[in-house]
Amino acid sequence: MKTLYTAAFTALCLALSAQSLPKMDVQTLEGAKVSISSLHQEGKPTIVSFWATWCKPCINELNAMAEHFEDLQSETGVTLIAVSIDDSRTSPKVAPFVAGQGWDYQVVLDPNSDLRRAMGVNNVPHTFLLNGAGEIVWQANKYVPGEEEVLISEVRKLK
Repeated sequence: MKTLYTAAFTALCLALSAQSLPKMDVQTLEGAKVSISSLHQEGKPTIVSFWATWCKPCINELNAMAEHFEDLQSETGVTLIAVSIDDSRTSPKVAPFVAGQGWDYQVVLDPNSDLRRAMGVNNVPHTFLLNGAGEIVWQANKYVPGEEEVLISEVRKLK
């Protein structure tokens, strides 16, 4: 039985490590369509964080990352892409909300939830870390205060 669990865990890890960003479009806050994979900087780590304006843990996570982002970006070259899953009712609130937060990273919209579904995101916050080759190497689907330190540590391992 232990061997079966080990084999299943190994297969899951291999499948996870082989996964990368799908070739899908998202929308900038200005309304332009852009491929999500084009926002990943080749050779540098990328954080993709799914969030919504109505999700307090999401906002707490993105604010916590904002406190560290400038230094972490200088140190590692990391890019952070915050993907809003707000629907047609709440998506007009995203740009003014982001302007009020002062986040220094890319914020895009996933208005039809295509990217969310393609990446298997069922709830937010859901954060992915991609290595320089664009492969997902870490993910979390929750946030509690202090957890940003785990993400920061994982980013530093990739530099």
